[in-house]
Amino acid sequence: MKIVALAGSIVGSKTRTATQKIVEMLQEKYPEHEVTLLDLADYQLVFSDGRNYFDYEGDTKYVTETIMEADAIVIGTPTFQASIPATLKNIFDLLPVNAFRDKVVSFIVTAGTSKHYLMVEQQLKPILAYMKAHIVPTYVFIEEKDFLRKEIVNDDVLFRLERLAEDTVMVTDAFAEIRAKKDAEYDF
Repeated sequence: MKIVALAGSIVGSKTRTATQKIVEMLQEKYPEHEVTLLDLADYQLVFSDGRNYFDYEGDTKYVTETIMEADAIVIGTPTFQASIPATLKNIFDLLPVNAFRDKVVSFIVTAGTSKHYLMVEQQLKPILAYMKAHIVPTYVFIEEKDFLRKEIVNDDVLFRLERLAEDTVMVTDAFAEIRAKKDAEYDF
């Protein structure tokens, strides 16, 4: 199984910290799976201009192809102005409308306040549902107060991240089994 953890911002450290933490948890608990961290701050991406993702070059091609090859994606995003950052929206725009078909997607959201808790329900889930993702229903919301010096200091948040890692793998395995059964019906 290929799992991509996407830190969807080019500024700040909280989303990167949380995304890196779930990568560590996934690698420790599931060493048989290939886990890749894509921190958008590490790449020079161009804005979407309507081309197919495989027609881009450089970092844009690498990031989009890595996402397209994944079985599961954990999206980490900060909340900016009660919304997702433009860097993350650009990733969605670079990909085809069915990019997440047969992929499981889960979320980690960082925000300065609990007032942005429903941003996932109002923005991320509709976008990813439109792009055909199998969405893990629960997500981890982390507030400013849960961090200290680029470390997560809230044990409940760490527990929920661990559970999100397990749920992401479990749902991905379940959908793979369902697809395999369905494919076996066709007798090709």
